[in-house]
Amino acid sequence: MKLFNNTFNHLAQGLDYASTKNKVIANNIANVDTPNYKAKKVSFHSQLEQEQSKLETLRTHPKHIPFNRQSSTIKITQNQNHTYNHNGNSVDLDKEMAELSKNQLYYEALTERINGKFNSIRTVLGGGR
Repeated sequence: MKLFNNTFNHLAQGLDYASTKNKVIANNIANVDTPNYKAKKVSFHSQLEQEQSKLETLRTHPKHIPFNRQSSTIKITQNQNHTYNHNGNSVDLDKEMAELSKNQLYYEALTERINGKFNSIRTVLGGGR
C-alpha cells in the first residue's frame, strides 16, 4: 500500500510542478511588452533534487555515504542574461509558447496516469467488473 501512496504523492508533486510552470509561463507571455521585464523560469534542478531526496537506499556498511535527505521547493528564477526587445524585456515569445505546449503535454500525461490509478481502484472495489 505504501508504494501506491508514493505513486499518488509523486504524481501530485508533478502536477504542482507543472501548474507552477504554467503560471510562470503565462506571466511571462502576459508581460511580453512590459519594459525591463525579465522572464522567469521554473528550475528543473530543484525538482530533480526534490525527487532524488526521496530515494531510499540500503546501507550495508557503516562507511557507506547516505543520500542527502534534504527536500527543496520548486524555484522560480529570473533570466537576467538576455534581452530580446529594445525596451530591456527578456521574454522570447516563441520559446515561451513552445514551453507552454510542452508543459501542457506533461500535465496531461500526469492526469492520465492519475485517472488510470483511480480506475484501478474502482476495478478492485468493484470486484474486477
